[in-house]
Amino acid sequence: MSKERTLILVKPDGVRRHLTGEILSRIERKGYDIVELKQLDATREILEQHYAEHQGKPFYEPLVEFMLSGPVVAIVAEGERVIEGFRSLAGSTEPTVAAPGTIRGDLGRDWGLKVQQNLVHGSDSPESAAREIGIWFG
Repeated sequence: MSKERTLILVKPDGVRRHLTGEILSRIERKGYDIVELKQLDATREILEQHYAEHQGKPFYEPLVEFMLSGPVVAIVAEGERVIEGFRSLAGSTEPTVAAPGTIRGDLGRDWGLKVQQNLVHGSDSPESAAREIGIWFG
């Protein structure tokens, strides 16, 4: 097999709660390499590109507003089956039911807000990873 790359985002709730180091540690303990890393304030332009497939859906604007609410840490991680592996490590997008031992299961919860604040994003396919890495890292 060949190594894959994936985009991982620590969302504003993870940065705000000082969980970036814990999340990076879990990625590295899983055996993946961090090949690029930066903290930034996302722009509406970046988010419109990143979430293009969700435009027009009821949760789109609350999601964009949440992602604009604070800094984001963008990560390119590399490793064998890293896309599948990180999504497993992240856990269900619904923190309330995410399995213990996952990032969202251990560190996330439902805050009763308009949009689920679930700490991290991970690309869902090699095609998405390539597109998303291009958006966030140029």
